[in-house]
Amino acid sequence: MTDRREIVRRAIEFDSPPRLPFWQHWNHKMPGFADDVCNIWEMDRQEAGWFFDRAAPDDWGCGWEATEQKNIGQVKECPLDDWSALNAYRPPDPRNPFYYDRLGPMLDAADDRYVCLTAHSLLFSRLHKLRGFTNTMEDFYLEPEKVDRVLDMIVDFKIGQIDELRRRFGDRIHGLFMTDDWGTQDRTLVSRKVLDTFFCPRYRKIFDAIHECGWHVILHSCGRINDFVPTLIDLGVDVLNMQQSRAYGLVEFGQQFRGKVCFLATVDIQTTLPGAVESEIREEARLLVENWSTPQGGLIAFDYGDWPAVNVPPEVPDIMFDEFTKLSTFWQDRSGD
Repeated sequence: MTDRREIVRRAIEFDSPPRLPFWQHWNHKMPGFADDVCNIWEMDRQEAGWFFDRAAPDDWGCGWEATEQKNIGQVKECPLDDWSALNAYRPPDPRNPFYYDRLGPMLDAADDRYVCLTAHSLLFSRLHKLRGFTNTMEDFYLEPEKVDRVLDMIVDFKIGQIDELRRRFGDRIHGLFMTDDWGTQDRTLVSRKVLDTFFCPRYRKIFDAIHECGWHVILHSCGRINDFVPTLIDLGVDVLNMQQSRAYGLVEFGQQFRGKVCFLATVDIQTTLPGAVESEIREEARLLVENWSTPQGGLIAFDYGDWPAVNVPPEVPDIMFDEFTKLSTFWQDRSGD
């Protein structure tokens, strides 16, 4: 019997997994469905106090406030809001034992599951948390040298973090999950020129470091990022976490990119799931399997997890996972027709 880690690996690498893998949320398990990924979020816990269960400062000096709906919260205080603070600013130490000392027992509990460590706020997301969103969008044109300095700090932190994880845990880790939201509802937030100038070389450096450890690069990005997907694939992204399938143009998006990158996907969290119409949820799950995966793999069913934050009734995720379960051998079943 194929172990769960191998099922996920084969889906990511288009190596013909025996079934569709399932990625359940770290703190929201749905009994009765496959649970193939041990997803650990402890890399986000901050010594200064912030984590997802409370609002507080983080170790980068960003001041978080809770929103009315309990979720990640929002950054309201940006340590580089004024550029005069830049020369004295120092990022956190990527080798601080605080970030790693809790991980060992969690890795021990993974059993035969695929182990993924989540560390949000990769480059763009961390940049605008430090500087402020409006400032950041202006800085690409008005202060490019300062943007370069801040991004290089972030890259140095990420490379140090990756190296420390490799040194401590090596092949007990299989993938790193990171986030940079690049899209609005209908387009990317910045031009291809901004992406190419400020981010592509730095992404490549980080992704190469991850691949040198033998791990997969798993990137989340909200919004209609269709125009950036070919570049992200070229830079080395192995898995794209996509949560707004209707915004991309579900069928055409899948037909354009399936087989080129693995998708970590859920039925649309903005429209279909909040709508809670069972027939529509099941139909969209089928469309995702038919159009985003291949007989060789390329799709992982994803549980968003924080369903109250997106107005999804509690019974709805079970409907989605039930349909994905029915479709879990879709390509194998078709090959026998």
